[in-house]
Amino acid sequence: MSGPGDPPEGTPEGAPGGGDDEYRSVVFDESFVKAARIQEFSARERLDGAARAVRIRHVLPRGLARQAVALILLIVVAFGFAVYMGVRHPYRARTPVTSEQLQVTVIPLVPTGKVSAVSAAAPFDGGRAEHYRVGEAGLTLPAVRRVGDFAQSEVDQAFETAREYLADSSLDPKTVLNGDVGAVRNLLDPGQLDQFDASLTRPAADGRHEATGWLVRFDPKAQVRLVTDDIRVHGTLQAGETHDNRLEIAADHTFVYALRGPAASDEVSLFTVRRQVRFRFDHDDLRQHHIEVVQADVAAGPLACTAVQGHFRPILAGQSAPGSVAGADPYDHDRPVGAVCAPLTEDAASGATPGGPSGGRSAPTGVTPALADRSQRLWPVPTL
Repeated sequence: MSGPGDPPEGTPEGAPGGGDDEYRSVVFDESFVKAARIQEFSARERLDGAARAVRIRHVLPRGLARQAVALILLIVVAFGFAVYMGVRHPYRARTPVTSEQLQVTVIPLVPTGKVSAVSAAAPFDGGRAEHYRVGEAGLTLPAVRRVGDFAQSEVDQAFETAREYLADSSLDPKTVLNGDVGAVRNLLDPGQLDQFDASLTRPAADGRHEATGWLVRFDPKAQVRLVTDDIRVHGTLQAGETHDNRLEIAADHTFVYALRGPAASDEVSLFTVRRQVRFRFDHDDLRQHHIEVVQADVAAGPLACTAVQGHFRPILAGQSAPGSVAGADPYDHDRPVGAVCAPLTEDAASGATPGGPSGGRSAPTGVTPALADRSQRLWPVPTL
């Protein structure tokens, strides 16, 4: 009897001699099965007339793919709306405020004779500055109140910044004697830095570029020294609002320095500077701790009647001014209008009280007496 034959449908799969012997070495592990992108239809789906027994399985579920498409559309719409609002903004952009240029007037006060000496041990005793406060203590702040659109805290900050500027530009020996202007420059509004730098590197008597309008500094060639760091100060600070709704601080101070020459045996004399300075602030200046210096009227002496541009070169004790006081000639177009001088009274040159032991002579008519009158501007510049 012959053995059993092959089934009518052929050799079973996997049996010896079957057609799949070449795939016997392939192992279908779990990771391979999960990675397969085909999915067999269910029995119900096959009965419903599916054309194929399997279907391609998508990497993302159908619901998740729809969410991704919706998210992409939402991002595109938001980006387009942002671009549209940038082009058609319903509000006007804030107009940038251009920084004002500083206007400067510097008047040298010329002694009428030799400059008197004062005591080296107590240079201010018996003089007008005897009861002035010392250093920053003389930069007193007034009562603070709200001004226009500026809150009380902003007005207080403006006063403090103005006080800091006056101290850095008038009292700091590094600025006054050594020419270090970094502290002053750091406070200025960026829009004024070019004018400030030009005033120091290329000073000119044009009402815009006198370095001594920005700060007090003595000519290093004069080799003057401060006898004491106790610089005497007296003056006022006031706040107001400008027509363009900016905060303005008006400062009016007199600074008195006791100076001597390079030799220890040189006699001591006083040098006086009156500074009327106007500062302006907007809200950005206050936030950034900046200041705009818009006007500086300065009278200083004893000095020679020459254009004071880059430095003060004081006339010291026992010296006299070369030449006489030059008058203002409105017909002379070769001389700037602002290049004017004023005689310095003997009392002012010595620092003595008017009528005191140093002379008691009154000032000539029409001359600013000893920088004491704070009710008016420093100079009457001829108007052509």
